[in-house]
Amino acid sequence: MDKPISFCTAKTISQFFFAALISSMLVFSTTGLASQGNWQEAFDLQASYTGESATNIEGGQRRGSAYAGQLFVGGELDLNTLLDWDNTKVHIAMTNRHGKNLAEHYIGNSTSVQEIFGGQNTRLARFTISSTFLDGDLEVEGGRTVANISFLGSELCQYFQTNAACGNPTFVFRTSNFTWWPVSSWGGHAKYWLSPKTYFHTGIYEDNTSHQDLGDHGFDWATNEATGVVVPFTLGYQTTWNDDELPKRYEIGGWYDGADYTDPVFDDEGNYAAQSGNDYAVRNGRSGIFARFEQTVTRPNPLTKEGLTLFGAVLTGTSGELIEDYYIKAGFVLRGTFASRPDDTIGFVYTRQQYSNEALEDQRIKRALNGGVGTPASSQTMLELSYGYQLNEHVRIQPNLHYVINPDQFAERDRVNALDDAIVIGLRFDINLAALIFP
Repeated sequence: MDKPISFCTAKTISQFFFAALISSMLVFSTTGLASQGNWQEAFDLQASYTGESATNIEGGQRRGSAYAGQLFVGGELDLNTLLDWDNTKVHIAMTNRHGKNLAEHYIGNSTSVQEIFGGQNTRLARFTISSTFLDGDLEVEGGRTVANISFLGSELCQYFQTNAACGNPTFVFRTSNFTWWPVSSWGGHAKYWLSPKTYFHTGIYEDNTSHQDLGDHGFDWATNEATGVVVPFTLGYQTTWNDDELPKRYEIGGWYDGADYTDPVFDDEGNYAAQSGNDYAVRNGRSGIFARFEQTVTRPNPLTKEGLTLFGAVLTGTSGELIEDYYIKAGFVLRGTFASRPDDTIGFVYTRQQYSNEALEDQRIKRALNGGVGTPASSQTMLELSYGYQLNEHVRIQPNLHYVINPDQFAERDRVNALDDAIVIGLRFDINLAALIFP
């Protein structure tokens, strides 16, 4: 798919969803006859605050601490309750992200240990309409949204703080313009249930990296700076706590990104850009595939969610000039740590990012030009061990420990020396503000 077709597709899709959203807003404006009670019953308020602190106690560039936080306010408007529109909802979310990134300022690598960092400032993160068709077998949603809340995500991410694994495997963002929370653009997805437990899921999302700018607040809905679309797809099998004693999810899938990107090492003449001084070549089109699973293996009490869940994922590229060859994730979450602590958790996650020879050669050349020697490590491994303490119904506190082996060099590609392995102590807390304020 070349750039003109990609841009045209993004523009067409955005016009469709814009019309749908404007239509819904016009409908809302004509519902003056709806009682205040109906509105209150139809709207489900959602509000929360997440804070993540981290301190580098050894390794990296230097010792230091950083704090990042997110205030989330949003909700769902049930149009079935309000207007008798069956299975139709409007979703809206605003975020305010603030704080500092420990990886950037103290560790020196480009993969954060604070997954809540990114898309700083106040933003409209989601404004979509969803509905179901074909007796509920087909689920459709579209509007201003992001790909990573619908694809490659997991509810297990709430038990961790590392951005290497949460909210999604970092590989997909390093090898494509896969859109991420809370930087919204035009997009939509559709899930078709082939059976009660098997589904095919696909979507299309506008590539528009200009929205990542700190000055963007999510209300610029123009498509003039779009460069293409990213298309994820998944075939999956999933059960739940309600229909399976040991719930599970298995998925295989991939994505295609039709946007422009920068070659990791060569210029347009096929020479090393770091040596020639020319701009890195502009390429178009990247793709990748993945397989992942979540499997509960113990569940002592079938009436609760206590038990041990194992998870893992493998991602690799299939086309394009990429900075990473593959990515591996594995870990577990134990719900219910002691008889007296059924809502506490213990979590462990391991990730490995394996870099491409092209990306490593670029860094080797830059290191040599600045007086250094050798090639950076071929991979970065990150581990996290966490304990989730459920303080009460509304507040969760989660201390965590991180070990970063071979901190990567993508934040400073011309760095002349390797960094020592880093040890980080973190603390995450989550507050359900909606339930706390409106019990």
